[in-house]
Amino acid sequence: MQLMSEKSAAGGGGLRERKKRATRAALAEAAVRLAAEHGAEKVTVEAISAAAGVSVRTFFNYFDTRDDAFVVIDMDAGARIRRAVLDAPAGLPPLEALREAMVAELAEAEQQHELWRLQAEVLHASPHLLARSVGAHLAAEADLADAIAARLRGAGGGRGGAGATSGTGSGPTSGTGSRPRCGSDEDGRTAPGLYPRLLASVASAAVRTSMDYWSTHQEEAAFLDVFHEVFRLLAAGLPAPHA
Repeated sequence: MQLMSEKSAAGGGGLRERKKRATRAALAEAAVRLAAEHGAEKVTVEAISAAAGVSVRTFFNYFDTRDDAFVVIDMDAGARIRRAVLDAPAGLPPLEALREAMVAELAEAEQQHELWRLQAEVLHASPHLLARSVGAHLAAEADLADAIAARLRGAGGGRGGAGATSGTGSGPTSGTGSRPRCGSDEDGRTAPGLYPRLLASVASAAVRTSMDYWSTHQEEAAFLDVFHEVFRLLAAGLPAPHA
């Protein structure tokens, strides 16, 4: 499931950027709905473009291939979350900074639930699309881990930078000298350590668990209430529930 929020798509950047986001979202939604109805293999770029009210040329301004439109609902969401993590107030613990960044993207989750459900059906019906989706999620997780590591190093360039530089973060990375040393990836960049990787993975699981639970308990609670409860349990160290 790729994050998407109509509110964030409409609210950030200038008019040109908002129009680009709206066009990309319309193409992705058209692709998913057509694939859910007819099967992904039977859906053409021409059909997707027509359903979204744009030209085929415009389609390829936003997606490299037809399959990308089925897999990535909002390719900018990850970048917005990473930027929010880096720009969060310096005193905010990493888990809370990540929670708040994700909440901004999930503000319209209940309205987007049907589309996410359809996308899941499309992906599971096409093994090659499911594999592409898994790859996209893993890449997004790795990028998020990089952002968390940058925040802890004080490289955010925003409000989170100063606090992170002093090593005053929370958890295993907070100036104890005991966290695993970071290596470098193939591009020569500093690879994120254990804590950023774990936090990014846990956050992804939190979104998935929240959505799965809310899907079967929609009459009992709003999605964001479930999401906040999941993060509350994480922050508390996952205490065992009372019998």
